[in-house]
Amino acid sequence: MESVKVLDAKGLACPMPIVRTKKEMNTIESGEVLEIHATDKGAKSDLTAWAKSGGHELVKHEEDGDVLKFWIKKG
Repeated sequence: MESVKVLDAKGLACPMPIVRTKKEMNTIESGEVLEIHATDKGAKSDLTAWAKSGGHELVKHEEDGDVLKFWIKKG
């Protein structure tokens, strides 16, 4: 998955991964993909819901050990 930026939100507790994701999404163009790395288990449901409510698309999600990786395409 090709992303234009990688957001390192590892070690951050809710709601900080969402806050940082929102801030980073404002810096990329529509159609571009932001990659997010988080360790907060709640990030999976939080980012999925946030992307949907914001008109963005959660393109892919995977787990790499303790790290949750998300790819969100800006709507």
